Amino acid sequence: MLDTALSHSRPFPADKEYRMSSDVVERFLAALDPAHREALGSRARGEQEQLAAAWEKELEQDTDLDTLDELSPPAAEQEAARRVVERLTE
Repeated sequence: MLDTALSHSRPFPADKEYRMSSDVVERFLAALDPAHREALGSRARGEQEQLAAAWEKELEQDTDLDTLDELSPPAAEQEAARRVVERLTE
């Protein structure tokens, strides 16, 4: 019974709404707002990979994002992407 309750707490990776690319750059770009997605999407792949790595690091290290991730994984990814872009423009 407990297993059933836990299995429904988050969508399964096979669920359409939860499907994600395994490519970290694609996931990072998808988390950006449309204007930044277009601007950063035209940059060199190497630079995109560096930004995506910074995005992943932000998601891993920020404890505030852990809480947000439990409530809404897409919101946490978007917030981390916003922070990375903000640092880029400083």
